[in-house]
This record gives sequence, structure tokens and C-alpha cells, in this order.
Amino acid sequence: MRLDFYRTFKLLCGLKWEVVGDSPITVSNQLKTAVSYQAIVASFKGEYEHSIDSKGRVSFPAKLRKYLAPSAQDRFTIVRGLEKCLYLYPEDHWQAVEASLEEINRFSLEGRTLKRSFLRTAEDVVLDNQNRIALPAKLMEWAEITSKAIFIGSGDLIEVWDPERLAKQDEELDFDTYQELFQKVMGGNKDS
Repeated sequence: MRLDFYRTFKLLCGLKWEVVGDSPITVSNQLKTAVSYQAIVASFKGEYEHSIDSKGRVSFPAKLRKYLAPSAQDRFTIVRGLEKCLYLYPEDHWQAVEASLEEINRFSLEGRTLKRSFLRTAEDVVLDNQNRIALPAKLMEWAEITSKAIFIGSGDLIEVWDPERLAKQDEELDFDTYQELFQKVMGGNKDS
């Protein structure tokens, strides 16, 4: 789905000015809708393998760069993934993640633990003049990424994997299991 420039601009930028006078809750809900809609506009996809130099720098895939919103300005936040990989969020998508994290109950043990565990590894990174990203050493060590990295577009974020670890992960997912998982998660009916 493509939007013309005016509708995109109005949705993402002009929304604040149109809601003057509304309650803070209405404004918050409308801004969340705008952020969610923005995530639909730029959807990362594909798989790309690149070598890592001795300083931990890796070329950011050109095919993924074309999906970066100008508002991201080549800035990212990188964190530990929920599997042994890294999550790379463009700045504009990271803002939506932070908004979600603000909704977590900080007075519950689970809420504090989740926020602490997720945010403690977060680091801001930026593309250099040669379109490379410097992967933080601690995160590379945690994800067991050494000389090569695989970038996988995953909708609103990019996963960064060690090729061998990703191959092991893929081996554990045969095609029948993939089909069952897809049907379960996407709500498909197995009998149809």
C-alpha cells in the first residue's frame, strides 16, 4: 500500500496540529496510530550477508537502506534479540518501541525486570560515510557474531545473526513445523 506524499506527511507530521484541543488520551491514541501506520509504510525484508572488519564494522545492506525513512537519519538502536541475535531498530521505529515500553507497569517486578533486561543492552549506532554500522563488542559477543553477519529484514526491525547460529536455528525448523507455526500464528485453518 503506497500513500501519496501529502497523506503521509499529514498522518505523520500534521497530526499533532489537527488534534489541538483534544484530550491527552485522544492525542496519545492518534499518535500511536500514526506510529503504527508509519511502521506499515517501511517494511524491512530479505536476507543479506556481509563481512565484519577488525573494528566490528559491517556494511549495512543497500536494499535495506532504501526502506529507511528520512526521519531515521541513518540512526539506529541495537539491542539483544529474543533469540541469540541482535535487533536493529531505525530511530523512527525505536520511538514506537520506547512508547510501548512506557506502558509497562514499573511497579510490578515483571515490568521492571523486562524493561531493565531489554534496555540495559540498548546502544545507539549510526551509519558512517561508507554506510557501515559498528556493532558493539558486548552485543557481538552475546550473539556469538564473529567475522560475518546476516541481516534479516523483519518488518519494523532488522535481525542481525551469526551465519552458523542462524543455520542451526533453520535446521530446527523443518517445513512441516514451519507450516504449522504459520497457521497457528497467522490464524490459518489447517483443514482448508
